[in-house]
Amino acid sequence: MTLEERLNGWTERLYRKNIGSCSGQELYYSILNVTKELMAEKPVISGKKKVYYISAEFLIGKLLSNNLINLQIYEEMERILAQNGKNLAEIEEIEPEPSLGNGGLGRLAACFLDSIATLGLPGDGIGLNYHFGLFKQVFADHLQTAEKNAWMEQQSWLTRTDTSYTVMFGKKKVKSRLYDIDVVGYENGINKLHLFDIESVDESLVKDGIDFDKTKIDKNLTLFLYPDDSDEAGNLLRIYQQYFMVSNGAQLIIEELEKKGYDLHHMNEHAVIQINDTHPTMVIPELIRILTEEKGFTMDEAVGVVSKTCAYTNHTILAEALEKWPLEYLEKVVPQLVPIIKELDVRVRKLYPDEKVQIIDKDKKVHMAHIDIHYGFSVNGVAAIHTEILKETELNHFYKLYPAKFNNKTNGITFRRWLLSCNRELAALLEEKIGSGFKKDAAELEKLLDFQDDEATLDGIASIKRGKKEALAAYIREKEGVEINPDSIYDIQIKRLHEYKRQQMNALYIIHKYLEIKKGKVPKRPITFIFGAKAAPAYVIAQDIIHLILVLQEIINHDPQVSPYMKVVMVENYNVSYAEKLIPACDISEQISLASKEASGTGNMKFMLNGAVTLGTSDGANVEIHQLVGDDNIYIFGEDSEAVIAHYANQDYVPKKYYRNSKVIREAVDFIVGEQAMAVGHKENLERLYGELLNKDWFMTLLDLRDYIRVKDKAFQDYEDQAKWKRMSLVNIAKAGFFSSDRTIAEYNRDIWKLQQ
Repeated sequence: MTLEERLNGWTERLYRKNIGSCSGQELYYSILNVTKELMAEKPVISGKKKVYYISAEFLIGKLLSNNLINLQIYEEMERILAQNGKNLAEIEEIEPEPSLGNGGLGRLAACFLDSIATLGLPGDGIGLNYHFGLFKQVFADHLQTAEKNAWMEQQSWLTRTDTSYTVMFGKKKVKSRLYDIDVVGYENGINKLHLFDIESVDESLVKDGIDFDKTKIDKNLTLFLYPDDSDEAGNLLRIYQQYFMVSNGAQLIIEELEKKGYDLHHMNEHAVIQINDTHPTMVIPELIRILTEEKGFTMDEAVGVVSKTCAYTNHTILAEALEKWPLEYLEKVVPQLVPIIKELDVRVRKLYPDEKVQIIDKDKKVHMAHIDIHYGFSVNGVAAIHTEILKETELNHFYKLYPAKFNNKTNGITFRRWLLSCNRELAALLEEKIGSGFKKDAAELEKLLDFQDDEATLDGIASIKRGKKEALAAYIREKEGVEINPDSIYDIQIKRLHEYKRQQMNALYIIHKYLEIKKGKVPKRPITFIFGAKAAPAYVIAQDIIHLILVLQEIINHDPQVSPYMKVVMVENYNVSYAEKLIPACDISEQISLASKEASGTGNMKFMLNGAVTLGTSDGANVEIHQLVGDDNIYIFGEDSEAVIAHYANQDYVPKKYYRNSKVIREAVDFIVGEQAMAVGHKENLERLYGELLNKDWFMTLLDLRDYIRVKDKAFQDYEDQAKWKRMSLVNIAKAGFFSSDRTIAEYNRDIWKLQQ
């Protein structure tokens, strides 16, 4: 049966219409069913050993175009629709985006599942089926407000299964239900993303905004990702969620192993469990509990085999992200795990008296990462510099104990989504110049270097960039009501809102540039500053930073003296779909985290692949981007990680010193509480942020601000040399191949998982 016959079959079956008579919505559901049907015909990837990738987040984005590309039918589907007067790109817009993640952690997990399937490795994801995900961001009165983000539909990629488990929270019993999403590899078979839900979930519990009764566990468990943890009930709910995820995961893994007839005493020969950050840590004591209580294992046997089965990926050195739960919280939620956690702690204490490596500290807090490191066989960082910092400082006590466990796996992105799908014009040009091999082997992008002096190629890339800038301008006009100039420089910072990512430093630069223009010093070319970010509802300062950016947007965009030369846009409800429009249009990629704080970053890789030039610190994967593209094709500023770590160690950073010693810094910071900002914004938010920058500034914004201004100004000046800029853009694309998640997953498999293809 041809693809067109399949599609016509579904439109007739569902709507009694042919393709040309269907609405966009009807065609979306019809194509969804065709795609699921074709995926069901693909073989499930199998092998003697399988990886289970457990993560609190899977930010999978819209799946239609990605699946069509991986099935290699995108162009054919596009042609069939065009012949019937329909546009596939418009139909793609109809698809709701699954709200199953927040930022880089979840996006990475999604890329990894794509690459595991593409490489033909047996590997499934395990997570939760959040009904409203993080939240839908809505701006009102220059403030972020949060609404529930309902995304589930009757017809979707989710498939309800017959699999269900009982999960115990002490004496409280809940019943789960497994939903699967098929993950199809590029030119390969199928793996699964397993998402567990609770049978008794009640969406009506959520009233105004995202508020709900956090104590009704049997009704709220899968409503939201990262529920507000500013009170005890929120903290407990997070533990409930995490245990629900890992208990279901552990039961699924054991059931699969037993169905295949494997001896659980040799579990590690058939399963490897990759723990993505500390959220799934309880899978370790849960597996031990099941093996000892239900499968007749001794404690030594259970600890031994689980320790050879679990591996841990560390994504951060931020203390607040390395979870530490009060023991009393665990006693309330999972009392059955507490004796096992205490036993694991006793075993550590017998071997290692150093308090810094113990699982339960003197304040009766359970360090989840410590469980992972002691009772897992691998600990990996996610960029070269991040892994070195873990080994030398943050986890040095553990590195001394277990040097062989530590390894680096620099993150990657799937080029299927971040090039073939979101920038098909660039992918077509690359294929014309260097062949199609890069689609399977991203290292072949290096062939593009042969064209760095070829004007036709350079102009072709620049022309595609210009088209993407025009498309983004039209989209922003429609969605945000802001007019931006495609001839301006697009300077873009899109990522989770956190002080260490330093959106506040970008805002201070914008204030500085605004004041310069007011004094008559106008840039050679207009500049458009674009932000996209959500702040956690309980993260007050992060919300204040959003408020400042929205205040600046209001002031600058409505100032007739300044707006011809600069605009500020903070896009609302930034998500994967928005990223797919922003990234191909970007000229300058803002990667300005405080050195030593960003584990890797993956946005930096996506921008680079699409021809943007990085402006960043020597942090995370920026270091490896710098090594690959060389000094002439990146803009690096600020203190390096060694200097920053020394500032923390010596406690010698005083923001007021920088404020007092620089008129430029003083003017920018004072603007936050000046007449113009106060006339537009809220006194409480602006004064709190001002006080934070002057008196605390934990992530050293003012330390790097002068150098940031200097280097950013140079980047804007260099943009005027278009011949030079086009070559920089090409070199970045050509050198992006290293950052393919296919390469990352091949390394995970070679060094950690050891699955057979």
